[in-house]
Amino acid sequence: MSTPTPLLTRSLRSRGYLSLPSFTKTLQRPLSATTGLQPPPPPKQWIPDLRARLGKCIIFGCNTSQLTRASSVLKALSTEWKDLVAGSEGFLTGGRRGLDGRQIAWGEMDSFQHVNNVNYYRYAESARVNWITNFAVHVDPKHRQQWAELMTPKSTGLIMKSLKCDFKFPMVYPDKISVYHKLRCKPEGDPAPSNFMLDCIVLSHQHRRVAARLEEDIVVYDYKAARKTSMPGFMLELFQQTWEMQQTEETRARTRIWELIGEVEGLEKETWDREDAVEDLGSAGKSS
Repeated sequence: MSTPTPLLTRSLRSRGYLSLPSFTKTLQRPLSATTGLQPPPPPKQWIPDLRARLGKCIIFGCNTSQLTRASSVLKALSTEWKDLVAGSEGFLTGGRRGLDGRQIAWGEMDSFQHVNNVNYYRYAESARVNWITNFAVHVDPKHRQQWAELMTPKSTGLIMKSLKCDFKFPMVYPDKISVYHKLRCKPEGDPAPSNFMLDCIVLSHQHRRVAARLEEDIVVYDYKAARKTSMPGFMLELFQQTWEMQQTEETRARTRIWELIGEVEGLEKETWDREDAVEDLGSAGKSS
């Protein structure tokens, strides 16, 4: 990954993130060379916040170049939001890795007129099956049968030990959801671990934010011996690769978000937040 842009550096410095010498040195070399340090998480509600701030710049008055830049940021917020929201936490997006753009059914709402809580567990289950199937079909076809058998009680399989869900806000029809999983930590050890933790998010397309978070503790189980067992070698290798991909995606998405924030901050300094700023009142100002 390339060295952080001036927009990212400026935006982080304005919030005091670059006041620490260690972090400053980190951003002076490619992010891929850092030792576990990532750009900080983006502010909460950064998408509606940037939209509102861009609106203020446009209303105040922008020239053609500034309008083009504002339009570019708005387009990014519209087309990249899902990858950035999920990616900033290390989730790998795409339909093959979960559920992507799944329409909420009217019948999934209950008498309280919001999506019934039990449906979130079903969403996560479907996304988890797709997550595992992706390894079998698109990532590691050499071990396709073994991956497929993980979802059956034939030999080595997966058993849900515990499942927890935190609801962030009630979703209602109509809406679409995207649901993604990630490894909570890198699986390693000798022998290989016999369980792993998955984090899951349910994204609301209408609100463009996380509607629910789930935690899944999954055990690797030997059905023939009727006991838990170590993670198979093919599974351990792919999970370790997936962990590295998650880290890379987290860096990429956070860097992109802070660049967008920096672009908006630059527009603010060039429009309403400059010392000689005078609001363009258009025809209303001319008639007064």
